[in-house]
Amino acid sequence: MKRRFQQVDVFGQGPFSGNPLAVVVDSEGLETEEMEAITRWMNLSETAFLLSPSTDEADYRVRIFTLAGELPFAGHPTLGSCHVWLSSGGSPQRPDTVIQECGVGLIPIRRAERLAFAAPPLLRSGPVDPEYLHEVARALGVKDGEIVDSSWVDNGPGWVGLLLGDADRVMSLEPDFSRFETQTGLDIGVVGFYPDGSDPVYEVRPSSPPTGVE
Repeated sequence: MKRRFQQVDVFGQGPFSGNPLAVVVDSEGLETEEMEAITRWMNLSETAFLLSPSTDEADYRVRIFTLAGELPFAGHPTLGSCHVWLSSGGSPQRPDTVIQECGVGLIPIRRAERLAFAAPPLLRSGPVDPEYLHEVARALGVKDGEIVDSSWVDNGPGWVGLLLGDADRVMSLEPDFSRFETQTGLDIGVVGFYPDGSDPVYEVRPSSPPTGVE
């Protein structure tokens, strides 16, 4: 099986500094099981597969896989897939916007100095159940009292967002996903602010208990 693919860094400032993503350009005819096998072989947090759109409104279609299964939508695979589609000769119907088709529907991606998109509407927001929040704290290796704030920020993959006291605490985390026992389809995003006047302003770390990927 010969399939063209690219590996790209998303949200990075240079080589090996961003979120890695594998994008398979020639995905037509691949079965779901084959995409899952390729994703495991790539061994990255996500692998995307470019396909012909199923609607005239879209420029291309993408299927996004993690090591644990398929996602209806994800941020850095959306931007990385669009970049690869364009660099591989894709020509959008409109010069300033690319329309991506994925599991949650159509995602308009703005073409300017950088690619950008408006995330799909939240499927779930608001407070996190205290028992689940306690389990998240155990998995991250923090005390319940260290979590300054928390909220569901789920627009597809199932994210819960946590605010810790500062950026240093975020960077010092040593997650133990073996302690994460329930709701294993969900991911955790942790943020902490740097002191006033610092550059950058805040530190973010995503964690995926189902795959053990951070």
